[in-house]
Amino acid sequence: MPARNEAIDESVVRKAPIFQGLDDAAANTLRASMSPVKLRKGQSLFEEGDDGDHLYIVTTGKIKLGTKSQDGRENLLMILGPGEMFGDLSLFDAGPRTATATAVAESRLLVLGQDKVIPWVKEHPEVSLHLLARLASRLRRTNEVVGDLVFSDVPGRVAKALIELGLKFGVKKDEGFLVNHDLTQEELAQLVGASRETVNKALADFAQRGWLRLEARAVMILDYERLLKRGR
Repeated sequence: MPARNEAIDESVVRKAPIFQGLDDAAANTLRASMSPVKLRKGQSLFEEGDDGDHLYIVTTGKIKLGTKSQDGRENLLMILGPGEMFGDLSLFDAGPRTATATAVAESRLLVLGQDKVIPWVKEHPEVSLHLLARLASRLRRTNEVVGDLVFSDVPGRVAKALIELGLKFGVKKDEGFLVNHDLTQEELAQLVGASRETVNKALADFAQRGWLRLEARAVMILDYERLLKRGR
């Protein structure tokens, strides 16, 4: 869905890996090739299994990437915020989308087609190094998630997820660190690979210990160091 002509924070756009290493002239040329997209809350951008030939950069809002098993169970892979990029994997292989992308909150993005990305990378080979670094980081993250599922208990995974969401979406307040993650309890459970009941029990325990306060689709982290330690 095309967005209306609304102001975009260009400093956020330039955080995306595809812009890294470019001078201003090259970055401006690349930026001019991108088109805006607007998603309402709950709207899917693409589905797992779809053909993919576009790269996306989040400028505002939050996008969740998730998969669904044959028996209907859902798993959230990650939550993306402003300045983050996704969809790039399909640009370099002919396979289908490996996840479904859905707006967690009203979101705005920029889109760049494969027909423009490939010639651009060939013309600016320095960009490929940053894209390779991003793919390596994604693989490292996947290995870390697998390790957490094997070696970490559910409360530890919940604590770690809240810290990571806080790094992306947290805002420092007088009494603590407010994390507006916009996730339902079910979505948070899907993110850590556990049942909603187990995740709720962990959150209630953290709240009882005074480490955080639960709010509507948000948490106020009151003791960051304790929560960080629990998530290690």
